[in-house]
Amino acid sequence: MPLFSNKLLFVPINTLRSVFFSNRSYIRPTKNYNPNFKILVSSMTTTQRPNEEGIAKRLWVRFNKESILSLYTPFVVSLASGNLKLDTFRQYIAQDVHFLKCFAKAYELAEECADDDDAKVSITELRQSVLEELNMHGSFCQYTDFLLATASGKIEGVKGLASLATPFEKTKVAVYTIGAMVPCMRLYAFLGNELQSLVDNNGNHHPYKKWIDNYSSDAFQAAALQIEDLLDKLSVSLTGEELDILQKLYHQAMKLELEFFLAQPIDQQIVVPLSKEQNPRQNRLMIFSDFDLTCTVVDSCAILAEIALVTTPKLDQIQPENQNQVAQMPSADYRNIWEALSRQYAEEHEKIMECMLGDQKGKSSNLFVIPWMLWMLLLDTYARRRKGLRKALEQLSDFEKRANMRVIESNVLKGLNLEDITRAGERLIFQDGCMDFFRCIMKDERLNVDVHVLSYCWCGDLIRSAFSSGGIHDLHLHSNEFIYEGLISTGEITRNMESPIDKLQAFIDILKEHDQWDGKNLTVYIGDSVGDLLCLLEADIGILIGSSTSLRRVGTHFGVSFVPLFPGLVVKQREHVEGKFFSWKRVFGIVYTVSSWAEIHAFIVGS
Repeated sequence: MPLFSNKLLFVPINTLRSVFFSNRSYIRPTKNYNPNFKILVSSMTTTQRPNEEGIAKRLWVRFNKESILSLYTPFVVSLASGNLKLDTFRQYIAQDVHFLKCFAKAYELAEECADDDDAKVSITELRQSVLEELNMHGSFCQYTDFLLATASGKIEGVKGLASLATPFEKTKVAVYTIGAMVPCMRLYAFLGNELQSLVDNNGNHHPYKKWIDNYSSDAFQAAALQIEDLLDKLSVSLTGEELDILQKLYHQAMKLELEFFLAQPIDQQIVVPLSKEQNPRQNRLMIFSDFDLTCTVVDSCAILAEIALVTTPKLDQIQPENQNQVAQMPSADYRNIWEALSRQYAEEHEKIMECMLGDQKGKSSNLFVIPWMLWMLLLDTYARRRKGLRKALEQLSDFEKRANMRVIESNVLKGLNLEDITRAGERLIFQDGCMDFFRCIMKDERLNVDVHVLSYCWCGDLIRSAFSSGGIHDLHLHSNEFIYEGLISTGEITRNMESPIDKLQAFIDILKEHDQWDGKNLTVYIGDSVGDLLCLLEADIGILIGSSTSLRRVGTHFGVSFVPLFPGLVVKQREHVEGKFFSWKRVFGIVYTVSSWAEIHAFIVGS
């Protein structure tokens, strides 16, 4: 596997070194911590930033998943595409009018409970904006009941507020009520902004342009900010316990808003969620995913390096008669060797990247000259671009194999204990939503799904332990493996997957194994780096997670288009209604992009 993720390649070497030689760590501490396993769990959690943001902003970020799920609902996708049936929209508007009347009543009750004159003025202004929205319009019952109950002081788990005996209790009701209303305002402002760019691309022909213009307008955005500022102001005096109540109300409101969108009856074919259209008797959904930095917060090589660093003995602690059968080098030597390997990898990788992109400076090194690329890139056909990309990545593949051989020959992976590796995997931190996605997709009995993880990771045991800790045991893993004597690594690696070409070949071989059945395979590949590019393009649906600069540079250089997933789905939905043949079968050169696993979950699994 690469010594560094491609995301780190253009960072100064001192920063790269800090990944491995600082006291930071990237593994979750556990209650049953083994003191003999000396990974520095006490410093592994991320240091929180100073409290610079108000409670409204923090809660929106905390429950961002519900906003993404709302955006990807069939109702919103159809509305954004412009082909939502008019009867469905009319029914939604009728429900929304009832909801807005409830909103106005909640503002009225909150105004009565507020004891601050400025707050009363703000609430009055917000109530007036709701009344104006009602004039524009000319399962919602769950949210309205929840909202009016909150405004009346009837809050689950809170005693004594219903009677509103004291001004202090009334003030808390005002805060809780505003806290239950903020999610709706912010969610609609978010949806308005997301959909507005799609309306702009469609000109004035979008049938729901007026609705989208309203929620993306400066006036509505200002109203959303106003109620958030009001919540920040009113919540300053709340205790920790009361803030927990406010957080629960906020989250409950977000979930009810999501349920409101999901409850809208959609009597038409929809592109989301992907799994809904998969008949398990006729279709198999095949999910392929990279591991390092696609699923995890940090590259696994950093974890293995840290295990070696904290378990290797210092020079004066080595006792020949007590050495393991497979001896480790002193920690000081290990640091020096790792530093040299890291520096060499980063420098050579940058050179080959320059050469792949046609940088003339790359010709200064005879090792990385690729003269054919200068003219091949001028041939404007997908076939030649694909061939050119593969040729370029073959050069990268040769480089990765040489780098791995240097690691093996250096013995830096010698002497690691399998039990330490397993414990490290159990505490490995995944990207938000990643583990939930795999659990959900694999436990859904309605689906015929096959999950494969393709990874450059040197040690498959680390990956297996990481997924097993989350209750995932049945996925298929394709990676390299440590060689052990007993429980101790020898420093040798069974090299199954080292390069983009290896990943592509594994992808193709897996598909060939599944060609024996009569149904259709729909393939989805999820990755984050240059090493995933060939598989991203080979899959029916390639999804790039994150913002790898190197991958985008290489892809763009070879004619790859990176399309944000949500706008891409809206286009697919629009094309289907226009009578074009709807299919997810791949078109070379298109890779969809997402910023989080919440988007992947919303697209494939839904809500």
